[in-house]
Amino acid sequence: MRRSTTTAFGLSAVCTVLALTGCAGYAESAGASSPTHGGGSTPTAPVPLSSTQLNQRLLNGSDLGEGYTRRPEAARRNDDVTVIGCSAPEKLGGDTATGSGLDFARKAKVSFTYSSSSEVSEELYSDSPAKLSTGISKVFDAMLSCPSYQIASGSTVVDMRTEKSVAPDLGDEQWSQLLTFSASGQRSVVKQTAIRTGNILVTVSGSPGLVDTHLDKAFAKARTAR
Repeated sequence: MRRSTTTAFGLSAVCTVLALTGCAGYAESAGASSPTHGGGSTPTAPVPLSSTQLNQRLLNGSDLGEGYTRRPEAARRNDDVTVIGCSAPEKLGGDTATGSGLDFARKAKVSFTYSSSSEVSEELYSDSPAKLSTGISKVFDAMLSCPSYQIASGSTVVDMRTEKSVAPDLGDEQWSQLLTFSASGQRSVVKQTAIRTGNILVTVSGSPGLVDTHLDKAFAKARTAR
């Protein structure tokens, strides 16, 4: 069974691999419902940061050091991403298609190549803590629910394996996973780590070594008021 999905958090990593065979661009929203989740902080929900504020908190070339080149945002393609052989990601796609998908209030993103061979990307989101927590938890749970499945974009079919990874003890909540993609005889491993701190969600994806190297810096900068 196939079902179309536009789950962006997975697609961000998928495009790292599909770029080998022509994928371009990121979807902008992930599919998940967002029930209220009790928190232990102030009774008044913090106001989400603006997209301009989030952009100011993204890593830049001077933060990363030598050898990094900012990758321009690619033009979006209209190809749907299809999940084959795993029901939970399929259901995420169904939620998105009916309009009940995750819709974080504010977002910003940036991607870099390193030495022309490795990549790292950062995405920042801002919304209520409960909505961030519920939404990203649902996406990670869905992606990790099957150890292996396939994803397709246009005529490209990618074999995908998922493995939960240990996330560093940062912020209020943490998620991390390793994704192994195989397509057209090529193989790539992508690490995705997400950290929620209050009303900000920091996600860093890409080559595992680069994610580990820059995650602390991305987290610290995202928390810094401008």
